[in-house]
Amino acid sequence: MLCFSITLLLAATCLLASAGVPTETVTTCEGNHVHRLSCDIGVISVETALYGRADSVTCSEGQPSYKTSTTDCSLTDTLALLKRRCDGKRLCELSPNGFGASDPCRGTYKYLQTKYNCFPATHQVTCEHSLAHLHCDEGLVINVYSADYGRHDQTTCSYQRSPSKIRNTDCAHPTSHVSESCTGKNSCIVKASNSVFGDPCAGTYKYLEVAYTCELEVPLLAVATVWLHLAFCTAATRG
Repeated sequence: MLCFSITLLLAATCLLASAGVPTETVTTCEGNHVHRLSCDIGVISVETALYGRADSVTCSEGQPSYKTSTTDCSLTDTLALLKRRCDGKRLCELSPNGFGASDPCRGTYKYLQTKYNCFPATHQVTCEHSLAHLHCDEGLVINVYSADYGRHDQTTCSYQRSPSKIRNTDCAHPTSHVSESCTGKNSCIVKASNSVFGDPCAGTYKYLEVAYTCELEVPLLAVATVWLHLAFCTAATRG
């Protein structure tokens, strides 16, 4: 009975971990257009991303056939770029034109297509020189999903800032410092400053953007014990 209970517990845990949330798809045709990902609840988690062309129908309106006939055309690093720019944020906007420097198939009319879901996490933005307070309820600990220090738009943390201080919106600086300082703690305070994170874009007024979840603290010994019990049960069943 003990073996069955432990196996059931592990199966339930795996089921919860793999339970998906609705996936959204955004497709933006090549040109000076805005590719926009957003979450009303939670934060963006990019699953797949394609810049190129995978069929002859998508974004084909008004295009001659020779511009849509190549259907095996994709930029290799698109997923990594989208995840770096958008994961952990509630809103992410970029243009397919930004991929033009690396053209996977010249002469083909391309598109940017992203599939993502809204990961249930707390999203927090802290302006430069302020303190970020990460906190979980009693019995829960912080698990940092993503952290980024820099600037991605001209509206966040822009009050009474001169245009020159918020003009640079390509100031990405993912950081592991928040995770190293806060993961596993019930609460944590981090200063959003160049002295902590370095300066990814001198002269730009920056902000710290963090996404984190609050999870039950499971001692490593308890996890090891459960897996040992499971191994024992499996061996006993086979014997």
